[in-house]
Amino acid sequence: MKSILSFLCFSILLFGCTNSADNKKEKMTGDSLKISKSEVLSSPILTAEQQHKLAPDSVLFRLKDGNKDFTEDNLTVRNNTERVRKASLGQYPKAVILSCLDSRVPVEDVFHSGIGNLFVACVAGNIVNEDILGSMEYGCKVSGAKLIVVMGHGYCGAIKSAISGVQLGNITALLRKIKPAVTAAGRNFNGKKKSSNPDFVQAVCVENVRLTIGLIRSRSSILNDMEKSGEIKIVGAIYDMNTGKVDFLD
Repeated sequence: MKSILSFLCFSILLFGCTNSADNKKEKMTGDSLKISKSEVLSSPILTAEQQHKLAPDSVLFRLKDGNKDFTEDNLTVRNNTERVRKASLGQYPKAVILSCLDSRVPVEDVFHSGIGNLFVACVAGNIVNEDILGSMEYGCKVSGAKLIVVMGHGYCGAIKSAISGVQLGNITALLRKIKPAVTAAGRNFNGKKKSSNPDFVQAVCVENVRLTIGLIRSRSSILNDMEKSGEIKIVGAIYDMNTGKVDFLD
């Protein structure tokens, strides 16, 4: 008798679990999101010929337009499987983006872009060194990108650490590269020059972007000559964490 009762209890539990799983499956199916083809990022993978015809200003316009989509909460839906296959035999991106390491700055999403469109270099404080400069030269001189964007952002931990004079391992050497921006921003800043002051952090962030652009031009004759000849453009930008908007500097 005891074994029969145990079997009945087991059967009831099994049925309940199965039924619950079926209901969950039906719910998931019922709540699935249908996306029209018009909302899937469908910009083609550029060919070498198409990339060659691009002008730096038209690429800049495309980035601004893509960021507008991002701030208006338009979905960046990509067919990554298809794009990976199409890009596998070659790449001809439009721009090089130097961004911060910060995980809250998803560069491709920010510009409503996808695989094969952008070269992205990420380093804390969006600073430049020999490796970053070499990567930029490769992206523009060898692979044909038409635009370099140095993009800082608000609430940057590297900027705050540089202001506070943090010293820790290899971070010390990295922050040393940001220190000139702290000094430059402080010359005409009225207020507390502390990492706890958001206005000063923002001022240093902007100055850091400007100084980084200056270093690119002074330390890379290749990129400097390309910009002077009109082959590329080098611009600065600040990403707003609160709105997702990218403001390009004059």
